[in-house]
Amino acid sequence: MRYAVLLAVVVLAAPSHLSAQSIPTQHTVVYKENDRFAGWPANNGIWNWGDEIVVGFTLGYHKKNPRGGHDIDGDKPSGPMQARSMDGGETWKAEKPSFLDEKGKVGSVQKLAKPIDFSNPDLALRFRSNQFFVSQDRCHTWAGPYELPKFGRPELLARTDYLVEGKQRVTAFVAAAKKSGSEGQPLCIRTEDGGITWNLVGWIGEQPPQSYGYAIMPATVRVGETGYLSMIRRGGTFDGQKKWWLEAFLSPDDGKSWYMLDEPQIDNAGNPATLTRLEDGRLALTYGWRKSPYGMRARLSSNDGQSWSREFSLRSDGGSWDIGYPRTVQRADGKLVSIYYFHEADQPLRYIACTIWDPGRPRRRQASAN
Repeated sequence: MRYAVLLAVVVLAAPSHLSAQSIPTQHTVVYKENDRFAGWPANNGIWNWGDEIVVGFTLGYHKKNPRGGHDIDGDKPSGPMQARSMDGGETWKAEKPSFLDEKGKVGSVQKLAKPIDFSNPDLALRFRSNQFFVSQDRCHTWAGPYELPKFGRPELLARTDYLVEGKQRVTAFVAAAKKSGSEGQPLCIRTEDGGITWNLVGWIGEQPPQSYGYAIMPATVRVGETGYLSMIRRGGTFDGQKKWWLEAFLSPDDGKSWYMLDEPQIDNAGNPATLTRLEDGRLALTYGWRKSPYGMRARLSSNDGQSWSREFSLRSDGGSWDIGYPRTVQRADGKLVSIYYFHEADQPLRYIACTIWDPGRPRRRQASAN
């Protein structure tokens, strides 16, 4: 079922000059090391406090995959890492997350002893699989993992996508395995007691077909007082043809029910999106482009996703489809910092890249004469 957005419109118009062509950008390197594979920031999370930004990623070893999959060595260890910038993404320093032991393993599941104070301005939450972690000091130290319920499914497939909505209330947007055990169906969950208990609020869309097809990796913003807008990564086989795309879902009732929107639907060949609410009220939508020319693209909306600017390119120099998984934040001067994994045609190693770009100034609509 599709649903027309009926929420209040922000009186700003998307910049008309933006197109599918490139805009001025600055690229920096977050993490790059010989013989290593660094990837998938969207699986881990991003947090920022003005110009202090922390991003999580997965670090393994590079090995060419002869079958055309990810070029990561499955016979060598891989695990979570994080990197920190104190200057808005200009420079970065890699860090080992404190929830890893000396062998680089995540510790055993703990029981949350007392409610978390989500109003702490230095708070960060990290969701992964059926667990979550909490930091009260800007990701310098982490507590957890704490277990999440599976909500009647074989397993939870959470990535970090959440909104702090009160001292003891957080709403998170995750995915669960289908009843068959395969990927996946997104859902909205919530705690109102500081993380002690988590409850199912609503499933986002119908469960994809059991034989093949997935809906995973929500990226969500609040719209209005009672709404959410979430971009979902989709994939499946239709009429014998494989297809991968992005589609949008709206909840008008605080996450209980969800309706698919007509736009945007983006045929980007399989890469999650990230949604960012800007200080001026606009939305920035960033995603990987797994078609030639491979790269990173974005759109802007001035009316809570009712319409979008033309697609524009942040970069188009990727070496293969094995790129993307972005997360985007806004730094103190208003510029956006998009972080993703990448490689160029002459550089096979996957590394964590950063693009700093200016979303421009919103234009106010001209009032029509009566």
